[in-house]
Amino acid sequence: MRIETLPPAAAVGHILCHNLADAQGRKAFSKGRRLRAEDVPRLIELGVPAVRVAVLAPDDIHEDEAAIRLAQIVAGPGVAIGEPYAGRVNLSATIAGPLLIDAEALLSINLIDGLTVATLPPYTLVTDGQMLATIKIIPFAVPEADLAQSAAATGESGVLRVAPLVRRRIGVALVSSPAARARVERGMLPAIAGRIADLGATMVACRDLPPDEHDVAAGLAALLAAGADLIITAGETSVVDRDDVIPRAVQRLGGEIAHYGAPVEPGNLLLLAYLHHAGDAVPLIGAPGCVRSRDQNIVDLILPRLMANERLGRREIAALGLGGLLGASRRG
Repeated sequence: MRIETLPPAAAVGHILCHNLADAQGRKAFSKGRRLRAEDVPRLIELGVPAVRVAVLAPDDIHEDEAAIRLAQIVAGPGVAIGEPYAGRVNLSATIAGPLLIDAEALLSINLIDGLTVATLPPYTLVTDGQMLATIKIIPFAVPEADLAQSAAATGESGVLRVAPLVRRRIGVALVSSPAARARVERGMLPAIAGRIADLGATMVACRDLPPDEHDVAAGLAALLAAGADLIITAGETSVVDRDDVIPRAVQRLGGEIAHYGAPVEPGNLLLLAYLHHAGDAVPLIGAPGCVRSRDQNIVDLILPRLMANERLGRREIAALGLGGLLGASRRG
């Protein structure tokens, strides 16, 4: 593409670079318009001797077509493509779930001159119909080769996808001494139940358990038998060590401690484990005491991702440190 200044008759078929106004200052022609033969008399009437136009090369793709084609490259499962306008296309969710982004592919595309993709932050929990990203082609056209380069940088699942929340049967275990049981239930259960309901899931069972590894192991086994495909534990005190009661109960059942501790505040004392049951690795969140609050904390960051069947481990939890100082803590 090249920019030229041409008389109106010679500019037919090319793209107007700037808005043109009439004598009253009203917009007569909008930039981006492909000039037609019938526009020439009006341009002459406006006293325009020449116009700045974009002249496309044979291999150039118009901004609207380029935006659609880039959207088709970027959009993965759970993502809908909007209509193009002025080189822009918006992407929206077709299901609820966490937004997964191939950050390297996104960077590769945005490094190509003239192509831009702006997204929500990765792992944002989105709703059906919510806007996820906007694509803007900056020039009036881009070379075909640039779109080919974008496609080469992108995997089969695109750059953006929304993962469905497939684990929807949540078991809850509250661990406390008998004397503290009522207080723990009042303090913990409403916020946990609210999070489960907000995500469209069901609490299949809630077990009150004493702080004994044998009893906790039996309670966790009962939740698995009840059909729980994800378990949240909380209690009188947070898990304070890998050798604490809940981790030992997990190990007694043959489970795996994926990680203990998180660079997130509130939520440092997180336990993440997996219990093996009926061929499945059932995630277990050992929630810190902050789970009693509905303010955002570590549970809100990982629960949707686990419900979407993402296998989280040490690296994924460690990565939460970037942006891990959450709202309530920043105000402190």
